[in-house]
Amino acid sequence: MILYGLKNCDTCRKALKSLPHAELRDVRKDGVPEAVLAAALEKFGDALLNTRSTTWRGLSEAQRQAAPMDLLKAHPALMKRPLIDVNNTLFLGWNNAVEADIKASL
Repeated sequence: MILYGLKNCDTCRKALKSLPHAELRDVRKDGVPEAVLAAALEKFGDALLNTRSTTWRGLSEAQRQAAPMDLLKAHPALMKRPLIDVNNTLFLGWNNAVEADIKASL
């Protein structure tokens, strides 16, 4: 199980605490493999972009018009977190429903 997120993100820390066997991959340091990113974009669409983030607010209007894949490659912190890969099944975000779905799939 791989959790893509940020080590200083509170939501990612909560997810890691509940999923002790998950491996955290810091998206700023390690990035997200292109295949995983493409699958996540296909599954979640624009919901994968965190338009409430500080990074998003720092982008110009012209930069915001770029394709989501290009934005996420250039600014990995724009990805909504965490993105959790459990045996090639992707989950986005962290709440009780996501936690239950992940634990049911194990």
